[in-house]
Amino acid sequence: MTILDTLRPHRGPAAEPRPPWRSRIRTSNRATFASLRQRNYRLFFTGQAISLVGTWMQAVAQSLLVFHLTGSGTWVGLVIAAQTLPVLLGGPYGGLVADRLNKRRLLTATQAYKGLLGLGLGLTVALGTVQLWMVVAFAVGLGIGNVFDNPARQTFIPEMVGADLLGNAISLNSILVNAARAVGPAIAGILIATVGYSICFMLDAGSYVAVVVALLLMDATKLHRSKPSPRTKGQVREGLRYVRRTPELFVPLLMMTLVGALAYEFQVSLPVLALHTFDGGPDTYGFMTAAMGVGAIFGGFRVARRTGWGVGPLMRATSIFGIAILALALSPWLWLAMIALLFVGATSIGFLAGASTTLQLTADPQMRGRVMALWAVAFLGTTPIGGPIVGWVAQHAGARWALGLGAVAAIGAAVLGRAMLRRADKRGATQRAAALREAAGPVDLADLTLAEDR
Repeated sequence: MTILDTLRPHRGPAAEPRPPWRSRIRTSNRATFASLRQRNYRLFFTGQAISLVGTWMQAVAQSLLVFHLTGSGTWVGLVIAAQTLPVLLGGPYGGLVADRLNKRRLLTATQAYKGLLGLGLGLTVALGTVQLWMVVAFAVGLGIGNVFDNPARQTFIPEMVGADLLGNAISLNSILVNAARAVGPAIAGILIATVGYSICFMLDAGSYVAVVVALLLMDATKLHRSKPSPRTKGQVREGLRYVRRTPELFVPLLMMTLVGALAYEFQVSLPVLALHTFDGGPDTYGFMTAAMGVGAIFGGFRVARRTGWGVGPLMRATSIFGIAILALALSPWLWLAMIALLFVGATSIGFLAGASTTLQLTADPQMRGRVMALWAVAFLGTTPIGGPIVGWVAQHAGARWALGLGAVAAIGAAVLGRAMLRRADKRGATQRAAALREAAGPVDLADLTLAEDR
């Protein structure tokens, strides 16, 4: 190669490699239920199927109980914010604990703890002594449990099924969450209208027993355990620096922060939409949440067969999710809102499963707990900021404006993510060009003249 060749811009895969975020992470799975062939995951799936119905019953009962006690959509948002505040403050430390400890044992402890909390609130409501501060205290206690439970549960999935089935397992778990969303709120709405709030909290407490039993029955020798992180100083900061210097992790987490704060506040906006905008009751809210869950089930089955993951597909999924929320906000009739909720549920699966799978497949296994803890901070921990904002907008401007704010946040997150990654591409290209010039060494003008004469 002559010096003149060195100075010419090179075009080709070797000189201009494809940016990592533009490439898809491929898995070999194409069967919808492939991960259920693993016994440990079947046990986990079964326990979650029971527990998540109770979780959604508890979520609906909590929001409606707060609305019953205060008559304020703002207070609904504040209580949900109180529940997620511990995740915002302590999420990275919960992720570090998940990286250090046996995840199965950690999950057993957190699930038992959350069950006892639900039992306590259920007894208080049944005795007729419940007050708003008690519900707030329960929400904070539940949030403290989630600080450790969320990263442990997220990172335990690859230990059960391995990397190749990770996307399928996360998608099936998302289907399960949303199937419970379809069943739990509908049951809760009927029970609240006929029996009262306490039974929902009691059933939620009992449902955690199924998860604990499933965890205890697992075969520990079949788990793909990652090497625990050693105890050293500065590990939380190390995790933050690792994410910051990896655009394929940092940008999805930034997008998740915007979407989690303003778009995924359905526990705040939907009660106001059901009770005020459409003049319905608890059953209306329950069926609206169920419609979103049904849509998510159908969307989840499609996502479960996906073999390509990455930041590019995630940005498209985020944009489509925002458009679906906007359609819901503009729906003038209840029946049309129900149809829009089906699409909101279906598109939410593409967003959530895509974000979780991309982060877990991209992150180093020893950093996975801290990365997924930041995922929980972005998705749940931002609610103390976004929940009151969305609640205030719903209270003073209406639920449609609150949903519209979420739609703009989702679409804006996709636009911002693409702009940041293109900027990272340009910065990377500049650094590669500088490296090539440095490798070529200083240019001899005499040699350059000879090269041009030839």
